[in-house]
Amino acid sequence: MHNSRTLRFFFSAAILIGFSTAAFGQATRTWVSGVGDDANPCSRTAPCKTFAGAISKTAAGGEISVLDPAGFGTLTVTKSITVNGTGTLAGILSALAPAAITVNDGSSGSPNTSVVILRDISMNGAGTGTSGVRFLAGKTVMVDHCWIYGMTTHGIDVNKTAAGNLKVINSVIENVGQDGIHATTTVGQILGTVSESHIMNCAGDGMESVANTLMAVYNTRLTHNGNGIRSTGSGSQFNIDDIFVAYSGVGLQASAGSTFRVSDSIIAQNATGISQNGGVIDSFQGNSLMGNTTPGAFSSTTNKQ
Repeated sequence: MHNSRTLRFFFSAAILIGFSTAAFGQATRTWVSGVGDDANPCSRTAPCKTFAGAISKTAAGGEISVLDPAGFGTLTVTKSITVNGTGTLAGILSALAPAAITVNDGSSGSPNTSVVILRDISMNGAGTGTSGVRFLAGKTVMVDHCWIYGMTTHGIDVNKTAAGNLKVINSVIENVGQDGIHATTTVGQILGTVSESHIMNCAGDGMESVANTLMAVYNTRLTHNGNGIRSTGSGSQFNIDDIFVAYSGVGLQASAGSTFRVSDSIIAQNATGISQNGGVIDSFQGNSLMGNTTPGAFSSTTNKQ
């Protein structure tokens, strides 16, 4: 009888331990710290050390929070998640890596449903990292109050085979080898919003749409780039309001099959202000073309309604 009770006790304890471990593995909020350990459960009092260590213990739709200033390593995201560095320095040093953060929710059986929020994260490629954020599969990526710099190709690279959403809010992209924001998809359309951001010192374009994107850009500054905003394929639209484009090769350039609609913006001090290049660049009034070596011209002017 005694042995039976003992066995039942140990059996119950084992079940509880199993549930506890599962609970840790499915925590809604996990934590990382510069002095953490990825063997920890990633709790507030026993944090992990890296984003990669924490994401495996965070439930889909949950959040990874940062306790103190540190570098937390590169990350591949395959589910809905928020990575939140608000209140401290949440750094990623991605030297020699394909990307600081890769969003690729293509292996979960629902490749176009995940929502990924990246908030208050500094991504430094150190001159050898490829991209800041690569968005390959999933529904939505939001880049909020982030700093992306030192990459060899793109700051943000959206390269999909399905529809998707990109939201860039109050962020800085600078000193990258190609485009600040590069977007394309072969199926559907990329719906993008870029607001209250700065894109500068990009050797390629501040923003480039290759194909099938609809981008809303407002209250944003693009300076010292190879070109300002450019489409290079068909099926792209830019709705632009209150932007400043300066010190670049071409300020705005639309390719055949693409349309730009521009209002209340300044295109100044570029080699060429506007290049229609087979596309349509329509002014909705309030725009200033000034100080460009070759001003160029809008395709037409439409009165505001």
